[in-house]
Amino acid sequence: MDLPKKAAYLKGLMEGLNIDTEKPEGKLLAAIVDLLNDTADTVDDLADVIDAISDELDTIEEDMDEIEDYLLDEDDEDEDEDNETIYEVKCPTCGEVIDLDEEMLDEGSVVCPKCGETLEFDEEEEDPEIEI
Repeated sequence: MDLPKKAAYLKGLMEGLNIDTEKPEGKLLAAIVDLLNDTADTVDDLADVIDAISDELDTIEEDMDEIEDYLLDEDDEDEDEDNETIYEVKCPTCGEVIDLDEEMLDEGSVVCPKCGETLEFDEEEEDPEIEI
């Protein structure tokens, strides 16, 4: 039995016992039963509010999980791009070590940042070599 029904039962029990509500004891019991009835109604209303809030939180949690999955998928794509092969090439003129990626190799040449020498690459070979 839920609280409002229990409070209504107590009120009915009090009325069934023919308690005189004009006497001080009867007034006290009637006030207590009314207070219990009001409290039971309030608790019942709060339980409904808690259920509604819980449902909303579940919905928000599901939305957050979807957002997290979306963001993690993008991060995975970024990690794939970050895992590019980097080649180190040593400038024959000044000895500077230059890091090159696939895009720079596809251009066929690069200028040494230290001495300004143009380094050219042969794309047909498996390992890039410096040609002058």
